Amino acid sequence: MYLQTLHLQNFRNYKQQQIEFTAPKTILVGNNAQGKSNLLEAVELLATLRSHRMARDRDLIQDEAAIAQIKATLERQTGISDLTVTLRRQSRRTVNLNGENLRRQMDFLGILNAVQFSSLDLDLVRGGPDGRRHWLDTLLIQLEPVYAYILQQYNQVLRQRNAYLKKCQESGDTEAIATSPRGEKLEQLEIWNAQLVASGTRVIRRRERAIQRLAPIAAAWHSNISSSTEELQIKYASHIPLAENSPETIQQAFLEKIQQRTIPELHRGTTLVGPHRDEVELAINQTPARQYGSQGQQRTLVLALKLAELQLIEQVVGEPPLLLLDDVLAELDLSRQNQLLDTIQDRFQTLITTTHLGAFDAQWLHSSQILHVHQGKILINGV
Repeated sequence: MYLQTLHLQNFRNYKQQQIEFTAPKTILVGNNAQGKSNLLEAVELLATLRSHRMARDRDLIQDEAAIAQIKATLERQTGISDLTVTLRRQSRRTVNLNGENLRRQMDFLGILNAVQFSSLDLDLVRGGPDGRRHWLDTLLIQLEPVYAYILQQYNQVLRQRNAYLKKCQESGDTEAIATSPRGEKLEQLEIWNAQLVASGTRVIRRRERAIQRLAPIAAAWHSNISSSTEELQIKYASHIPLAENSPETIQQAFLEKIQQRTIPELHRGTTLVGPHRDEVELAINQTPARQYGSQGQQRTLVLALKLAELQLIEQVVGEPPLLLLDDVLAELDLSRQNQLLDTIQDRFQTLITTTHLGAFDAQWLHSSQILHVHQGKILINGV
């Protein structure tokens, strides 16, 4: 797939900007806080309808504007598509495909595929489990767009169940609710349990399946980058036993687990069991990377994950996705930079931000489109 054009209106610090991409590799060069990352964020929103910055829509719109728009023309093997995302300050965003407003945003997903790799991704290893869950969910949305709806369903049930648990906690009769076999409040909680288990099982199974597909690819990349001196292990660690991946088995285990935690949940007013509390475990030579991995090992691990994402998405969708590299070369040593740049070549259309061009050899510069970014404006050849 190839991104031909991108048009930004009132998005972040871009008032009105049209960009035509004329080479497989585009280098966006400029000082910090000029808008390089904002441009990549726009492409990320077109791909996943999410931002790794997790900003609210109104934070993406210029102060004086009511709406912001991101438009793109994308070429794929199946033809050319025109994509538009409209962000509104006072109401919900809308999405448009080939001139038609889509009622379901899920139908917009999967048209453009992209992998984002930024310096923030180093937190995948050393940060908390919520960041790793968000990373896995974003990958799954690209592999299986219906997953966005499945995850939304689960989060909605989770919010409603938490609100009910909070209400029970505030009533002060948690012991009575938990121990009364025929109590109305316990019956209501059991209804929420059934809904949480049904939607949560769909999330767990897809996450587990995605990790099983990604893990061997990432391990192979990691072995290559580390010259076979280290072995990477990736595991989806659920609170629910996953010995068998059948829906019925997981649902039953999930229900039993949640019933065991009824009293603690009522006391704390929140849901303690489910995929919202699961973990993606990353280990190097059987040692948890978060606790013991050196900075170099952590960088190698994240690079392996991102290369594996590219390869897995390409396998599933049948075309290489876009690669968005946001100020990441400065975080990698020369060996890892070369590994990444050699892998890209012209196989993946790449948008890469940098503060200077010194990290690229003459061949890369010669074959790349170079755009200068200054205060929310794109300048070709510095003009």
